[in-house]
Amino acid sequence: MQIVTFAFPEDINMTTPFPRVIYVYDAHCGWCFGFKSNILKLKEKHGLLLEFEVLSGNMVPLENRHHIGKMAAYIAEAYHRVEEMTGCKFGEGYLNHILHPESSELMLSSEKPGIALTVYKQISPERSFEFASALQDKIMIEGKDLENDEVYRELAVQFGIDADNFVAAISNEDARDMAHAEFAMVKQLGITGFPCVLVQTDERKLFMIARGYTAFDDLCARLDKVLEDFRIANN
Repeated sequence: MQIVTFAFPEDINMTTPFPRVIYVYDAHCGWCFGFKSNILKLKEKHGLLLEFEVLSGNMVPLENRHHIGKMAAYIAEAYHRVEEMTGCKFGEGYLNHILHPESSELMLSSEKPGIALTVYKQISPERSFEFASALQDKIMIEGKDLENDEVYRELAVQFGIDADNFVAAISNEDARDMAHAEFAMVKQLGITGFPCVLVQTDERKLFMIARGYTAFDDLCARLDKVLEDFRIANN
């Protein structure tokens, strides 16, 4: 496990008690899609005792926005390994973009899904992991374009919130600023690969318990070790 020390940017509200589990993912990350069942199980196991926070990693910044064809050949090879290692299944809707990029109009950027998650966390933070998972399913299973407002209307209906208001909120400049502050915090942590799971035990100290896909039993064992050391240090 790796200890990371840092100071949170002042414009990020991280006021929940310690220790807390911080999951850094990206909606366009295939390994995050494979990892989602593990992080959801970890939250189910520990969610009554620990705070959980999900952050967007901005894997594909807006300035690097690109057509799916740029990565299609790589993903066409890599997705088999993700499925074999994690047990996940990419949907036909997504694979159509990967296997037939010449007929796809799919453009990839992490900004809009990152803003959507930031907005949703303001509305219903207790369901933020479910929302992040559902958001990722829209592309990795259904093959929906996360640049399209209709995706966010569908998610709003799914999560019982007003679709028009949600789409308007995503377009708000303040929401964009909040999302970019979150992206900046992830960058400040030095996190460049996803998924990543951290356990924060005080204002400056974090333990990295997952960098890349990590089996559930290993994830649990590493978290248990951090929590046990935390209890010993605070008794």
